[in-house]
Amino acid sequence: MTLLAHISDLHLDGSERATRRATHVMDYLRALPHPVDALLVTGDIADHGEEAEYEEAARILAAPFPVLTCPGNHDARPAYRKALLGQAPDPGPVNRVHHIAGTTILMCDSTIPGRDEGHLDADTLAWIDDTLTALPQDATALIAFHQPPVALHHPLPDSGMLQEPGQLAALIDAHPQVAAVLTGHAHTAAASTFAVRPLIVAPAITWALRMPWEGDQAADRDQPPGLAFHVLSDDRRLTTHYRVVL
Repeated sequence: MTLLAHISDLHLDGSERATRRATHVMDYLRALPHPVDALLVTGDIADHGEEAEYEEAARILAAPFPVLTCPGNHDARPAYRKALLGQAPDPGPVNRVHHIAGTTILMCDSTIPGRDEGHLDADTLAWIDDTLTALPQDATALIAFHQPPVALHHPLPDSGMLQEPGQLAALIDAHPQVAAVLTGHAHTAAASTFAVRPLIVAPAITWALRMPWEGDQAADRDQPPGLAFHVLSDDRRLTTHYRVVL
């Protein structure tokens, strides 16, 4: 069994509010009596893509368990690499693979610099294919990135969803090791399916999306920050529990 925590959309901007909400969630996770195997952070870590925002993120996200990240549309690859990952500030896609408690986790870069919508470029798709091909057939893998590849029935996230999702779906169809797809971006805890796999969307740290039937104003800033816990069993069954951190 693999136990993962999953957060998204911190939008750290140097404000007291953003810092407090992200710190509160991390304090909660660090205090768990049984620690998670890893924490996944699916993008929009910074609000403006500035180095200082990633330096703050590195401090807040420091934990006794692995913290796996991928960028979102508010993130800037060079500053993200330099200040958060300690790498050269290269503008290319940030794709990283991690092996956690028997599960292979692909943290993928679905961002298009300067755009809200997402896209997995040819190099990233080839990297996903090569990484999954190298795994044994009985391995278990998760694919994580920022923009959901399906509509969530709200005009705000649906205007910035992953473009050309069929390319990823074809890859997943070819690789039975993939147990689920994990994303962020929508600011709402959601569950759907994609390529006959679970698609799980993490709630946001910064504010919650108010769905059309809940009111006209999209951003509910009074909702507490949320997170997801994913339990991945040996038979590739994914069970997700959502929590708010009061």
